[in-house]
Amino acid sequence: MTINDVTTDAKTRMARSIDALRQELSKVRTGRAHPSLLDHVRVSYYGSDMPLNQVANVSVQDARTLGVAPYDKGMVSAVEKAIRDSDLGLNPVTAGTLIRVPLPALTEERRRDLIKVVRHEAEAARVAVRNVRREANHALKELVKEKLVSEDQERRAEEEVQKLTDRFIVEVDKVLQAKEADLMEI
Repeated sequence: MTINDVTTDAKTRMARSIDALRQELSKVRTGRAHPSLLDHVRVSYYGSDMPLNQVANVSVQDARTLGVAPYDKGMVSAVEKAIRDSDLGLNPVTAGTLIRVPLPALTEERRRDLIKVVRHEAEAARVAVRNVRREANHALKELVKEKLVSEDQERRAEEEVQKLTDRFIVEVDKVLQAKEADLMEI
């Protein structure tokens, strides 16, 4: 393993942390309906938990309503229950084989709650980036112990890892600011 391997690995893993943050924040809804809101809902399908989008078709009916049409007509009540029990606070309404999921308007209080959730996710991403930095610095120290690199090379590499960390922390802050602005938009 070389210094280059350590820094490249750190950069890749930090970028993955940012991607994971974006993925998590996409689940936090703004005022608009889109099918990916229900992506993490899991339905008990004949004894195994399946993602909702594998047992039903999720579509946008209008700006504030999602339509969920289970592929198996016997799954309507299970899908409805899964949506109701999810952490999204939604109240689905069944009309035959179609489940309508009206999205309530975001109140000021609900927006503040969502911002707390978003900030928590951003902090988790910052911690993940810092953990990658710690692991990279540990790997560099191991390289010095094994006498594969000099202490000067290690110091320069640690500075490079710190610059990467700073860059990705700023990226986390940018993603957070964009999501907060999106949530506060009326």
